[in-house]
Formats: sequence, C-alpha cells, structure tokens
Amino acid sequence: MNKLWLRLTVFIFLLLIFFGGSWFWWKDAVSPANPNDKTSQIFVVKNGESARSIATRLKNAGLIRDQIGFFLLVKIQKADAKLQAGDFRLNPSMNATEIALELAHGTLDIEVRTQEGWRLEEIALKLAQDLSIPQSEFLKSAQEGYMFPDTYLIPKDATSGAVIKIFTNNFDKRVTPEIIQAFKNQKLTLEEGIILASLVEREGVSDTDRPIIAGILIKRIANDWPLQVDATLQYALGYQSADKSWWKKSLTLDDKKIKSPYNSYLHTGLPPSPICNPGLSSIKASAYPQSSDYWYYLHGSDGAAHFSKTLEEHEINVSKYLLP
Repeated sequence: MNKLWLRLTVFIFLLLIFFGGSWFWWKDAVSPANPNDKTSQIFVVKNGESARSIATRLKNAGLIRDQIGFFLLVKIQKADAKLQAGDFRLNPSMNATEIALELAHGTLDIEVRTQEGWRLEEIALKLAQDLSIPQSEFLKSAQEGYMFPDTYLIPKDATSGAVIKIFTNNFDKRVTPEIIQAFKNQKLTLEEGIILASLVEREGVSDTDRPIIAGILIKRIANDWPLQVDATLQYALGYQSADKSWWKKSLTLDDKKIKSPYNSYLHTGLPPSPICNPGLSSIKASAYPQSSDYWYYLHGSDGAAHFSKTLEEHEINVSKYLLP
C-alpha cells in the first residue's frame, strides 16, 4: 500500500511539474516579443499561406516569441481559416493574441509616398489613385506647405481629414523647436520660413546648393530686391496641358508679366503662401542659410548650380550654361 501511495505521489508530482512547466512555457510563448519596441513594420501574408508558415515568418521577423505557441494559439482559437492575405502593420510589443486578431480582422494599410516639392494638387491626385480619396475633399482642407513629404502607411479606409492629420503631425514632429528658433534668428516667422523653404525646394537641386540659394533669397529680401524666382511663376500659371504638369517647363517673357501676387519678378518680398510642400532638407537650408557674396544663381543644362556675384557674371553664366 505504501508503495502504491509513493508511486501515486510521484506521478502527481511529475504531473504538476509537467503542467506547471507547460503553463509557464505557454505564458512566455504568447507574450510580446519585445514589450518596449513599438516600431511598426509591414508583414505580408501570401494568398493560401498556412498558419505554420505564417508563424515561422513572424518568429523570423522578431514579431512573436515562439512560432509553436502562435501556431497552437491559432489552432485553439480556430482562427487559422480566418487569417487574411495582405499587408499588415505589426510591432513586437503586440502579444500573440493581438497579432492573430490583427491578421484575421486588421485593417490593410496602404503605402503612400509623396515627393518633396509637390503642390497640393499633385498630392491630391496621388491620394485619389492610392486611397480613392476625392481630390476636392483633400484640396478643401489641406494647407500648402504643411503636407510633409514622406513615405506613409495609411489605413485603406482613411478619410481625407485623417490623412491630413497624419501629414501635419509628421510636419510638427520634423520641424523642431530648434528649426523654428533658427527661422526667428533669420527674422522669419514659421509661416515665412516655410514659404522660403518652398521656393528653395523648387529652385535647389542638392543639399549643397540649397543653403546658398536660401542665403541669396534672404539677402534679396533684406535689400528690397524682387526675388525673381521662376518657380513662383510656375505656381501662378497652374496646370499645363501641353506639358501634362503643374510646373511649366519653359517660361516666356509674357509669363514674367502676369498679374499675380506670386509673380516674384513684379513684386518684392515673399509670395503670399508656400508654392509647394518642402522636404526637411529645404526647410533646414532656409533655417540655416549659407552667407555668401553671391546675388545670382542658375542651374544649367549640365544639372549643376552656377553662382555669380554680379549681373554681368550671371549673364555670362546664362550664355554659357542655358543658351544653345
């Protein structure tokens, strides 16, 4: 009898160890891979992919702690048939249950890339193509200059207002208090700094020439010179059906006579508002301009920037780098 009780006690003890160990393993297996890492990444589920394959790739991507635990969880919840194909935004701070639910019911995000120097109409067209957002809705509320150009992951059912909020939140994050103070040091408000940056974005080509161009434009403003920026005329002229572009390729003498507050050949100072949405490089160039003896600049057919100190030198550069 004693031997029987001993064997039973040992069996129960081993059983407790087994179930206790299993419980601790399970708790660890379905917990977040990294509770402190909320960095999102896109995880793509392929059409017809098995739960086992998905679990393995989630583990390899560092999104789950244990692929066996995730696979068993999906099977227990009978969610394997509900896993959807598509792109999902996941992060290592999500536990296995949250990831399984996201893959079964999550909203598909669309990657949207807007380019530096685009005007609102160009962004509106991109959003209409990628997210089916009516262009008129976006243009009604968006503010030129503040739709920060970047690559975004946007929910496919996002509204125009939600997209604008995503853009402006990114703008507020990237345009730091230090940059705003640097604008003040140039005697520019934030609004004026973004207007200047929009000109620099369209006029500059590289990170090397943009600060020099910003310095030239600031110097012209201080000396009450007309800025004579072709991009402001392009903005005023609007869409060009011949070029199939919002930016006219070749300006004429008549173009420089158009009556518009954006005609920087006729008016001194900055135009009334930004002419495009500048990137961080142009914003920083305008906040931290480079002083020089130059008053004139152009970008030649060779693609390089050419600066000059006098009108005579500038005319030589025009003949050398622009005229056939």
